[in-house]
Amino acid sequence: MGRTVIHGGLVVNAGDSIRASVLIEGERIVAVADPESSFVEAFAQGADLVDATGKYVIPGGIDAHTHMQAEAFNSTASDTFETGTIAAAFGGTTTILDFAAPVPGANSLVEAVDRYHAKAEGQCAVDYGFHVNTRGIDETRLKEMTQLVGEGITSFKMFTAYPGDWYSTDDQLFRAYRHLGNLGALPMMHAENGIVIDVMREEAVLRGDTDPVWHSLTRPEAMEAEAVHRCGRLAEVAGSPVYIVHLSSEPALEEVLRARERGVQISAETCPQYLFLDLDHLREPDFGGSKYVCSPPIRDKRNQNPLWKALGNRGLATVATDHCPFCWDQKELGRDDFRNIPNGIPGVEHRVEQIYQGVVDGHLSLNRWVEVCSTEVARTFGLHPRKGVITAGADADIVIFDPHTPHTISAATHHMANDYSAFEGQSLPGSVETTFLHGRKIVDGGRYLGTKGDGRFLARSTAA
Repeated sequence: MGRTVIHGGLVVNAGDSIRASVLIEGERIVAVADPESSFVEAFAQGADLVDATGKYVIPGGIDAHTHMQAEAFNSTASDTFETGTIAAAFGGTTTILDFAAPVPGANSLVEAVDRYHAKAEGQCAVDYGFHVNTRGIDETRLKEMTQLVGEGITSFKMFTAYPGDWYSTDDQLFRAYRHLGNLGALPMMHAENGIVIDVMREEAVLRGDTDPVWHSLTRPEAMEAEAVHRCGRLAEVAGSPVYIVHLSSEPALEEVLRARERGVQISAETCPQYLFLDLDHLREPDFGGSKYVCSPPIRDKRNQNPLWKALGNRGLATVATDHCPFCWDQKELGRDDFRNIPNGIPGVEHRVEQIYQGVVDGHLSLNRWVEVCSTEVARTFGLHPRKGVITAGADADIVIFDPHTPHTISAATHHMANDYSAFEGQSLPGSVETTFLHGRKIVDGGRYLGTKGDGRFLARSTAA
């Protein structure tokens, strides 16, 4: 087994930051040790020495919300498991959790997982796991949940949005929450009141309001907050945890905090698009706003500071991307009707670097940056302490981050299979220099060094 010593850097975990050498043997971290110790000196003999002087050494990022090769909105997402995970590696993300979704008209969760295993196996540049999109919840689906939890798939996403497709009624949600809570598994919720939203969308189009900005204006913050409140109350009565995906607004955040004050086991993620983009982007002329159409939608800018504050004080738990990329010609499907614009934004490559902006701006400490991008994600989804921490025994998934080398986002240089960037021109204060997966460099100095299929499926634990 090969040996590597990463020396000279500041090792940043969620709990502390220390000047130390990271010793890797094979695929695991052996020790985080005093660089001057005799143990490090002996271990370094014949090892690959990696100089991280002036840089941060952090656990590999974990993106808990991606949609590779997703079939949605009459389109297929432009990133495959291969291209999307290569892009993730360039951005310092070493694990993704994707959503296995049943095909339209079918509800079998086991078949959905089998189909996604076939898509991902042997293709991924980083490690991966699955959540399962769930609809039509009945006794058969509950039994399938039990089976899949036994296979290490321990989180299931449900919807209060998209009536006629993904929407679940309150009684279905309650049964699923109670069942998953008993299994130690995690219900995840896309929380928007889809029934009211559909009325508002139809009325807008009848008025002739078809531009992209109406995607946001017909999905008001109040309808996100109402759904988050309902999900919290259902979890409260069911005695289960609940995790809110892609939370986008201050009113929805307030419902999370109120539920937590009542003792509900509720947590939530937000995404870079809600921290950096606003309604003015959706108003870009000549259909340019379509680049920013996602659900929940981009909001008024006044929501951004409360979301940043909540990341800093643990009101929000994690940051994910909801990476669901569609190319420009696919977005064109909705030029005459915003309802037909494929919903999704490319972002898996930039999350770690983007959230470091929060450190520079004073919203987050270095340790909290690592926590929201990696450690808390690992804890929430049954991957800790194998992932999300630089410590003896953990997987050697490590990123060397250079805080002194700015990075400007551009479609001309990103590695995602997308012909535009929703964050075009955003200047970031630092950049990922090196990414290790299982103790081996897969990205270094802007070069991809990995091979197809480096990433492995992760079976996850319950009761996180």
